[in-house]
Amino acid sequence: MLTKKYITELKYRGNGDIAKLVQAQRDVGTIVFILESLGQLPSDFHADFLYSLLSHNHAQVRLNAVKNIGKLNEKSDTKPLLALYQHESDTSVKREIVSSIGRQRKCINKPILYNFLNDEDPKIVCQAIRGLLVFENDKEVAEHLKPLVNHKNEMVRTVIYKEYFAKEKTKKDSLPHAETYDFLKNVVVNADVLEALKYVPDESVHLTFTSPPYYNARDYSIYPSYQVYLEFLDKVFQETHRITKEGRFLIVNTSPIIIPRVSRSHSSKRYGIPFDLHPYLVKNGWEFIDDIVWLKPEASVKNRIGGFMQHRKPLGYKPNSVTEYLMVYRKQTEKLLDWNIRSYDYKTVEESKVADGYETTNIWKIDPCFDKVHSAIFPVELCKRVIQYYSYKGDLIFDPFGGSGTVGRTAKSLDRLFFLTEQEPKYFEYMQSKQKDSQLFKDRKTNFFTLDEFKNAIR
Repeated sequence: MLTKKYITELKYRGNGDIAKLVQAQRDVGTIVFILESLGQLPSDFHADFLYSLLSHNHAQVRLNAVKNIGKLNEKSDTKPLLALYQHESDTSVKREIVSSIGRQRKCINKPILYNFLNDEDPKIVCQAIRGLLVFENDKEVAEHLKPLVNHKNEMVRTVIYKEYFAKEKTKKDSLPHAETYDFLKNVVVNADVLEALKYVPDESVHLTFTSPPYYNARDYSIYPSYQVYLEFLDKVFQETHRITKEGRFLIVNTSPIIIPRVSRSHSSKRYGIPFDLHPYLVKNGWEFIDDIVWLKPEASVKNRIGGFMQHRKPLGYKPNSVTEYLMVYRKQTEKLLDWNIRSYDYKTVEESKVADGYETTNIWKIDPCFDKVHSAIFPVELCKRVIQYYSYKGDLIFDPFGGSGTVGRTAKSLDRLFFLTEQEPKYFEYMQSKQKDSQLFKDRKTNFFTLDEFKNAIR
């Protein structure tokens, strides 16, 4: 039986035995297995057979041949690769050819890579950019790459912007990334969120998790039109973007809603809130990361399928809505996640690690919660997962629509800090009453402020 161990042994013999092994095969799968098992190639490797495989009729064989030729670095021959590129129909093979030429790190290849910058395939352009960036501080390379900041593809623009145009932030008064301001720690403000956020400094929040009020579905969320509703949320999340630390997360829990019909002669109206809100968030600097589906038991939701169950007539199908969306966004940055993680000390990172039993898919099966005071509260389990997966101990968690305060209570139980705003007095008072009942809240004081009291606390 052919094994990776045997292929490795042949590879280091240096007498062309790998070539003989490949030539003896008639099965494409076996040839691909051999090529994928080669790993790092020794300096005396006999590579002629790889070039002969460039004319193989199976694309996967050609791709792996090109990939291994790329491992030869400065010893690889560019001409056969370019010849293949001219008539190659498989895009994966073409991309690998560009990558292989780039890995040679030869100055003589720069004009070839410049030509690839004009390709219609943005992945080929990115591979060419990658190959050219190894020539650091090369003015000629920079002259070819900088104009691509206006390229029609967003990935190309992002790479070029990071390499040539991004500037390090040098704010003298800014806090260390892992820290926040004392006057925001464990605070609830009874005020309109937009008014309260006027007094919150830039980059002071680590994570925002919220469920915006549903459009005209509750007494506390009446708007003159759907457009006005979306524009209000747009303003809230613009301000949230401003106060969010670089590269940190926003998770928005929403779902489509139905506005009941006025009479039997009119139709009800369904609004796709998560889908309509998304373009506003992306436009304002939030990068879309994930969609998580919160799945609820069917018995817990309103029955919409009843009419269809009786008549079974096509066009009248209305399924029961058992899902909500947790849309995950990250404040755009050129920095990788590792930069954020390195902002914390070793002890904090270790103590914040997620325990076994974490969810591995984007389908979260969690029962909803019901409360006589607030009709749409977060389940604690939902809050726990979001806070544990997207923050570190000591981080400041923000909820602009605080409601019954579940985000705050859960954050505190997980050794995080919280900052909530809530406009409705009855929910503000409800949160205060919860503090009296909770030993956790007694041990770690929460400050409840009116807007004026919040302003004074800042001074």
